[in-house]
Amino acid sequence: MKLEITPSGQACGAAVRGADLSKPMTKDTIAAVRAAWLEHQVLAFPDQKLTDEQLEAYTLNFGPFGEDPFIAPIPGHPHIIAVKRMADETSPVFAESWHSDWSFQAKPPQGTCLYGKTIPPAGGDTLFTNQYLALERMPGDLRKRIEGKRAVHSARNAYAPTGFYGAGDRGRSMDIRPSDDAQAVQTHPVIHTHPETGRECLFGTAGYIIGIEGMDPAEGWDLVSEIYRWQTRPEFQYRHKWSPDMLVMWDNRCTLHMATGGYAGHDRLLHRTTIGAA
Repeated sequence: MKLEITPSGQACGAAVRGADLSKPMTKDTIAAVRAAWLEHQVLAFPDQKLTDEQLEAYTLNFGPFGEDPFIAPIPGHPHIIAVKRMADETSPVFAESWHSDWSFQAKPPQGTCLYGKTIPPAGGDTLFTNQYLALERMPGDLRKRIEGKRAVHSARNAYAPTGFYGAGDRGRSMDIRPSDDAQAVQTHPVIHTHPETGRECLFGTAGYIIGIEGMDPAEGWDLVSEIYRWQTRPEFQYRHKWSPDMLVMWDNRCTLHMATGGYAGHDRLLHRTTIGAA
């Protein structure tokens, strides 16, 4: 099976054709997909008819399932989350802020797979940023200030009872489960080395990052904010446009992503799996 890989022409991302993800994949095909994933960071596979079982099987080609806290799985599939929004929903769009999935975990996931089941006719793009590129082009004075620093990550601002998706978040169709467990913290290097490519990149961003280890809270937040403004600049971004039956997989170790709205009056449903740390 020969893959046809078409780069997006933006800061990262590529479309992949020539593979039927509903069928078992050979070792050679898995290796080719993984190589393309590591090169392009975000891969989109259009026109894939997948059951939930096939989505799970595809995910396991690339690692174990990751742990997905704070969001209930769909019935019968403990490793699939429904990312959904109803046509008449008025709550804020889920995940409409830059982040790397579950960066607050001790061993954050390698990647995420997201499969489009019900896709609106317009809107709902997903934005990605290339964190290799953000670091490579970072001004020298800013890089010097973050060398050797460790960021403090936490889910508290999102999933604690007082967080964005806490008790005050009403009218949402997604089954989000806030918890005091979200108060926990975990540190990771601001600059980390990708375990497979060996390349340095920025890891995580403001939101799940709540400070810098060993710095005064106000000074640390100022530095986090400065990094955020740099790492999310338009020249580091890829805007992904969805179509029904498309699977997208991205590398959480070297990208950030965020959802966008613009589809009021239309249902939207995607099923998501997480590729856990190797």
